[in-house]
Amino acid sequence: MAMGSSYENIELVQIVVSESLARLELDDGDSGGIALAVREAVANAIKHGNRADPSKRVEVEVAVGDCEVKIVVTDQGSGFDPQEVKDPLAPENLMRPNGRGLFFMQSFMDEIDYTFLAEGGTRVTLRKRLGELSDDGTKEEKSE
Repeated sequence: MAMGSSYENIELVQIVVSESLARLELDDGDSGGIALAVREAVANAIKHGNRADPSKRVEVEVAVGDCEVKIVVTDQGSGFDPQEVKDPLAPENLMRPNGRGLFFMQSFMDEIDYTFLAEGGTRVTLRKRLGELSDDGTKEEKSE
């Protein structure tokens, strides 16, 4: 799904992701965590990546498998260095109004990858493992 860089589109993404996840029997914590992580990724793409420029697009891809949910969010911005993002839990950053999006994404997803595209833009890949397949092909619950 591709959309313009408008904050109103975050709700549309939320609906599509929720519908994609509905067939899975996720507990409320996993479902809510995935939803929040995707919301933050799309908001970051709009605000920080595309600088809310409505002529720039945000693309969201959702892949739901038996053992994993993968969401890819791509913007057309200039990119950033994830290592440069300030720790929102550091005492000097606790009262800052921004800076928690990456923290939430890392908290709720099992894996986050950043790809910086040669033509410009950042691709964020979020992965949540739902369980593993055992040797006999049955699903095993994810262990913490």
